Amino acid sequence: MDTPLLRLAGLDKRFGERAVFSGVDLDVKRGDRIAIIGASGSGKSTLLRCINFLEHPDAGRVILNGEPVGAERQRAGATGIRYDEGSLNRLRQRVGMVFQQFNLFPHMTALGNVMEGLVTVKRMARDDAARLGLAELARVGLADKAEAYPAHLSGGQKQRVAIARALAMEPEILLFDEPTSALDPALVGEVLDAIQTLAAEGRTMILVTHEIGFAYHMATRVLFLAEGGIYEQGTPDEVLKAPRRPLTQAFIAGHRRFSF
Repeated sequence: MDTPLLRLAGLDKRFGERAVFSGVDLDVKRGDRIAIIGASGSGKSTLLRCINFLEHPDAGRVILNGEPVGAERQRAGATGIRYDEGSLNRLRQRVGMVFQQFNLFPHMTALGNVMEGLVTVKRMARDDAARLGLAELARVGLADKAEAYPAHLSGGQKQRVAIARALAMEPEILLFDEPTSALDPALVGEVLDAIQTLAAEGRTMILVTHEIGFAYHMATRVLFLAEGGIYEQGTPDEVLKAPRRPLTQAFIAGHRRFSF
């Protein structure tokens, strides 16, 4: 059996007394395109942030290509996991993330934003980083905006720069945290088109989204989060067209309320 590219094993996360999710198990194979849906507060974004350790899970393991992230340690008779920042930085190069709010540096051009990780993290020569950065901007349809600053870009263009920045690091997995939620409705399509192009290339992606129609056409698998974990999962047809469990049914019905 092929080793999953990514495995979550018994993942738990709490904020104080509140359990966000508990015992999450998930295998992601190369080429999988997983859409995560659910009500606000169900832990969708937190789960993504635990995958690339912007949040540290409280229990369980993240296993990338067969290698557990972090090292077990014994303290006061209990087993815990130690995460050193160097190994987490290496993981984040392999697991790219695109955020809701773009997170671009306002004092850098679009090309400068795409180049920054290549130069500072990968230690790539600036000329080489510029060539790769221009190629990734062209991939998302922004070759003509290389010298533009974020203040002069639309929201959709900013998000496409953010996608180009993530792609430039050549990640094995791309995480998208509600990438269209901060956009005007007129700009949503251009970002979804860019993501669909990546899907057609066979990239491994995990996408948190409220765009149910897009999830149906893009995803190979859909996860519905509720009650502190993965409440239901399956193919887009199974989860989005014929959900089996009551909370999933209610959620999908709410998204269909204004369809015509």
